[in-house]
Amino acid sequence: MIVPPDLVKCIAAIHAAPHRLVLAFAGAGSLGLAWLHAIAGSSRTVLEAIDAYSSRSRLALTGDIGAPAVSAETAQAMAAWAYRRAQVLSEGEWPLLGVGLTAAIITDRQRRGADHAFLSIQSAAGLQTGHLTLDRANQQRSDQEILVSRWLIGEIARACNIAINP
Repeated sequence: MIVPPDLVKCIAAIHAAPHRLVLAFAGAGSLGLAWLHAIAGSSRTVLEAIDAYSSRSRLALTGDIGAPAVSAETAQAMAAWAYRRAQVLSEGEWPLLGVGLTAAIITDRQRRGADHAFLSIQSAAGLQTGHLTLDRANQQRSDQEILVSRWLIGEIARACNIAINP
């Protein structure tokens, strides 16, 4: 099965919640989107998703904030963009979420700096931002993608007031 069995109920609960969301990714987390789509109901939940991998694509979402690509500020700007986009795309009166996730994970080239991710979720109630540090020494890229995606699903569930913790 594409979705880890322990996440199936959590994702089904996200889809059963009234929330509608737009997701903006850069660097990792798109596996979480695949998991959302693999469980029936994603057409109610996901309004749109974008993988803003190039610097120009990220710039189109964030504006010229002057922050590093992988930073709290960038994730927050992406979440704000996603929230505004959800307002445009939503049909009806639904609670909306804008999700911004930016990450630096293991790559095939030399990169300085830590392997880590920032995740921000914008809602009508405010903005929540978290940071995840990854272990380059004991993980492969796929391990890090899975960890970031699990974190993403858990934080979306939390934003939807779902008690299930993946």
